[in-house]
Amino acid sequence: MIPLDGRTLTPEGIALLAVGRERAEVTPEGRARAAASAVFADDASNRRIVYGRRTGVGANRDVVIEDPPAHALALLRSHATTHGPLRSPERVRALLAVRANQFAAGGSGASPDLLDGLLEMLDRNALPPVRELGSIGTGDLPALAVTGLALIGEITVDPPIRTMQLAPGDVLPLMSSNAATLADSALAVTEWRTLARAAMTVAALTFTAVTGNLEAFAPAVEEVTPFEGSRQVCRTIRALVEPAAPLARLQDPFGLRAFPQVHGAALDRIDSADAVVAAMVNAPSENPVLLPDLGVAHHGGFHAAYLSQALDAAAVALAQTAALSLARVTMFNEPAFTGVAPFLGDGTPGASGVMVVEYVAASALAVLRESAAPVSVQTVTLSRGVEEHASFASLAAANALRSVTHYRTLLACELLAAVRCLRMRALELPPRLAASAPLLASLGRELADRDLTGELDIAAATLNDLASFAQLPPTGRRFGVS
Repeated sequence: MIPLDGRTLTPEGIALLAVGRERAEVTPEGRARAAASAVFADDASNRRIVYGRRTGVGANRDVVIEDPPAHALALLRSHATTHGPLRSPERVRALLAVRANQFAAGGSGASPDLLDGLLEMLDRNALPPVRELGSIGTGDLPALAVTGLALIGEITVDPPIRTMQLAPGDVLPLMSSNAATLADSALAVTEWRTLARAAMTVAALTFTAVTGNLEAFAPAVEEVTPFEGSRQVCRTIRALVEPAAPLARLQDPFGLRAFPQVHGAALDRIDSADAVVAAMVNAPSENPVLLPDLGVAHHGGFHAAYLSQALDAAAVALAQTAALSLARVTMFNEPAFTGVAPFLGDGTPGASGVMVVEYVAASALAVLRESAAPVSVQTVTLSRGVEEHASFASLAAANALRSVTHYRTLLACELLAAVRCLRMRALELPPRLAASAPLLASLGRELADRDLTGELDIAAATLNDLASFAQLPPTGRRFGVS
């Protein structure tokens, strides 16, 4: 059970809820904060003008609404306008979890009944049909408006849920959130972290296959590269490959020699992005914010600049370490590094071996580089000029999600080549790395030229399990051809 308390939800917890591996439960403290904010909001709106309760929104913010219930319903219907493909069930479940948790943080002014409605959707897997387009990083208006229409029964979900009435003070608070963008970000960051850890295991297999020089990961390197990510890479690789074979060359290519510096930067940027996502999913950043102990504030906290910049930085770092993975794939084509036939061929003259695996890796890297193009420098002016800036964090999050599949493909290419080279050289794996051998049993056994697509699929599916192998206790296993 994952508590939704507006304080402790993590990207990893969101990912577990998204795939249905855990259930969510609102804590009493979270419900109490939501209820207190709702009471305070009702009182405050009777004493002063509060945006969105008796006013229009956007450029209509100065229009006084005479019939708030009718206007609220019209607002919900109009803001549900969207287009593009439907989002996956996992993304929608993550959205519901994030928005419910934000309500539990207090400050939205919405009725606690909204918490119950969102939790019923999540618990029953009754998902609103959320489409792709409509967010610019200042609130996921269409996604949450569609969710609101499903809550009141104007959009049918399967299985059916108990419909509810949304008060005028519930509609804007429901929509005024980056919950869909944060949901995508949480899923992407969680996958990035898993794959970045798997990349260290894969790189250790590559290191062993080409008899790398362990000096690049020595304690001295930790001293002169004073960042936690690079130090973590050094420690992890040493633990996986020791005792290392005598070095084959004075200096390895950058794919191995610069791995701590480049991959370490990616680990650090992923951690930073994770921290930003965690902070935002536990913050009632909607406009206006209504806190009983601090009052009413009309503000720009819905602007997701922190998020877009954090995702941009992580995506750039990921693209850089992915380039080193391609460089390591390229090493396997060269007999000077492997000691076997070119392209890890079977010895037949002109054999292609893993030649095209390098092409697949290069095409995956191209997508990663494209996805890493910074979006936080973009902006736009909308709503009659009164909303003259945007973070486009929604685009950064979508790009982050897209990058996951291609980074997985690139690592799968390296893994396939590394295992094939290990088998061809009949090398013994170091004790801790040997624990991965059962997972790799079906890779690299057939050397004749053939379609390697199926092996790439197997390698890609193995990566999540490989992510944890740096923590495995020492074992021993010989990694031979048979």
